[in-house]
Amino acid sequence: MTSAPPQRRVTLVLCTRDGSVLGSLPPFDVPVPWWQEAADVVAAARAVHGLDVVLLRLLSTSRPTMPGGDVCYLAEVATPPGFALLAWPDPTTALDHPLRQTWARPGGPAADLAWADGVLAERGTPRAGPGQQMRSWNLSSLWRLPTSSGVAWLKVVPPFFAHEGRLLARLDPAPVPVLIAHDGPRVLLEEIHGEDQYDAPLPLLVRMVDLLVGLQVEWQGRTEELLSLGVADWRPEALGAKVSAAVSRCAAELDAAVAHRLDSLVASLPQRFADIASCGVPETLVHGDFHPGNVMGDDERLVLLDWGDSAVGHPMLDQSAFVERLDAADRAVVIDRWAARWREAVPGCEPERAAALLKPVGALQHAAVYLLFLDNIEPSERVYHATDPGDWLVRAAAQ
Repeated sequence: MTSAPPQRRVTLVLCTRDGSVLGSLPPFDVPVPWWQEAADVVAAARAVHGLDVVLLRLLSTSRPTMPGGDVCYLAEVATPPGFALLAWPDPTTALDHPLRQTWARPGGPAADLAWADGVLAERGTPRAGPGQQMRSWNLSSLWRLPTSSGVAWLKVVPPFFAHEGRLLARLDPAPVPVLIAHDGPRVLLEEIHGEDQYDAPLPLLVRMVDLLVGLQVEWQGRTEELLSLGVADWRPEALGAKVSAAVSRCAAELDAAVAHRLDSLVASLPQRFADIASCGVPETLVHGDFHPGNVMGDDERLVLLDWGDSAVGHPMLDQSAFVERLDAADRAVVIDRWAARWREAVPGCEPERAAALLKPVGALQHAAVYLLFLDNIEPSERVYHATDPGDWLVRAAAQ
């Protein structure tokens, strides 16, 4: 029986839009344990303290990994509250950092909302009420915006994900979020009806595979077009260099036996990539974070979300994350369907063999991606991903 995740106990350090630190609120509990989820924190601050706050960034946690524990955030208020706050002893809290994301700075969320309001007003669907902050962490800021014609979603991402808006514009009318507008790292999206599909039944899982493979078949042979949009390059030469660098950087932190297996794996990559190429499945668009939770919808329509990790590379890199949490029976059906769709598109290809050869490569690729995240995260938020590169390298060695 799975135990309940630990409670999240929140402390908010308050500041004004000019960055002046005012003090902190007494800690309070929130029901959702995941650190990046903002909506319940904002709601609790309003219910417990009568304050409207905007979460800016994580300051500290009592646990080395999510979820739960004591979590401290910097939060912005429009005006100082009308009651005394607890003194906050850290004088560096208000100092900027070169790796801080725009939405994590005082005034940053207001600037994003102003851009979205301008777009919505220009298209004749102005905002009809307060925006609801849903998420804020090193990888994204997410807001739900009620409008005169429904709901729009504002998403802002780091520079290394800023191709998402350009890609969505180019993929239309594929089964991806409907793009209202984009501006660098900002995207404004139409609402998607339905639920996330973390617990999708087998028929919907099979439909998800059909949607992704259909899109990938359409984009095979269009490498330069994809790269011009800014997606990552996971083709053998570029990916080999990135994963080799990841192994070198992390070697000192790994068990000696694991490091030795990784060195052997890296040395074997040229031959492994040649064997993968011989399977005949062409390079194309890779989603990069394809799992059932990144699909929303219902029995009528499914939408593939979160294209920030998208790349050019081998399409079977998308399989392992999708199937790893499925039970054995569903996994077998999904893998068979995946292979059948590719054999239908490219007669004579060997998708099963390619997927097997790619398993350790995919784990190495995950380690390299998490190192990219860490290289672009200010110190206080590194806790979100600090253990991920090492964890994925251990998995690569085991595979």
